[in-house]
Amino acid sequence: MIARAFAHFSNRTAELAGHYITFILAVAVVVVWAITGPLFHFSDTWQLVINTGTTIVTFMMVFLIQNSQNRDAKAVHLKLDELLRAVHDADNSLIEIEDETDEELAELKQLYVQLCEERDQLKQRLEAQVTHSTEMAGV
Repeated sequence: MIARAFAHFSNRTAELAGHYITFILAVAVVVVWAITGPLFHFSDTWQLVINTGTTIVTFMMVFLIQNSQNRDAKAVHLKLDELLRAVHDADNSLIEIEDETDEELAELKQLYVQLCEERDQLKQRLEAQVTHSTEMAGV
């Protein structure tokens, strides 16, 4: 119950935090704070207000947005895992790839780069053969 409420709250907060109106409101707060500087003689309290406010908001937003991003990433992984599982020719060992080390991921990426290069070479050979066959047929 609490987990679901927090998930809903963090998703909604992340949506609102990314909205342009939220940015405009944040800019307005800073402008109002700056304008009030002369009224408060740029006092330590005046500076403390903006510093404390921004620190608290930043601290809370880090956790809310991270929670939202973690859930989104897990959902995307699950959807991709299902696609890998459902496609018969897919490499099912990729389903748990997010658990690999950076070095293992780099090795796997290099393997896929090599596969792409081999595919490109085969494609070029095939195109050359088709061109050659067409030229020979036209002779």
